[in-house]
Amino acid sequence: MILPNQLTTLRILLTPIFLFLFLSENSELKQLSLLIFTIASITDWYDGWLARKFNYITAWGKFMDPLADKILTSAAFFAFVSTGVLELWMVLIVVFRDIFVTGLRLFAEWKNKIFTTSRLAKIKTAIQMTFIFYILIVYTLKENGFIKSNFSDLIEILTNSYFIFYSMLMITLFTLITGLIYINQNKMMIFQLFFNSGKKD
Repeated sequence: MILPNQLTTLRILLTPIFLFLFLSENSELKQLSLLIFTIASITDWYDGWLARKFNYITAWGKFMDPLADKILTSAAFFAFVSTGVLELWMVLIVVFRDIFVTGLRLFAEWKNKIFTTSRLAKIKTAIQMTFIFYILIVYTLKENGFIKSNFSDLIEILTNSYFIFYSMLMITLFTLITGLIYINQNKMMIFQLFFNSGKKD
């Protein structure tokens, strides 16, 4: 259990804590959820950096690290649905696409195959994380008494339902498109994985 794998495990363990805090009726706990999510996100960057710098690459880490990322981001998206911030159907598309592609990539690695990952997929991940942090920041600051008293008009603008809806709609479409591009780029590999799996490499 090397350090990068410990950080991956920590990220998974922090996810239900984040959910509990964000969904709490207590304003202080809800604000604390932003800190927990930030720490969990930092472990994602740091364990990847450690793995690359010191060659801490393990089969367990290669499997669990991307899975832990999807667990964290999916939990955030579903938490936003639970509080009425986002539409369920859009979140389902985003989460299904990400889990499907991640599962496909992990299955390919298990078969000693490497899939091509487009630059658009990396941009997609960055946009998703930026949006999640935006939602977390504005909705946790909304719980702060000082902010609520002095910047209520600004908070109303930042939490505008139309802005959030159409922002999430664009993210959903972009996420779906990158998934289709990913499948198209690797269609031959996918065919070989599922229809030639009985043959020796």
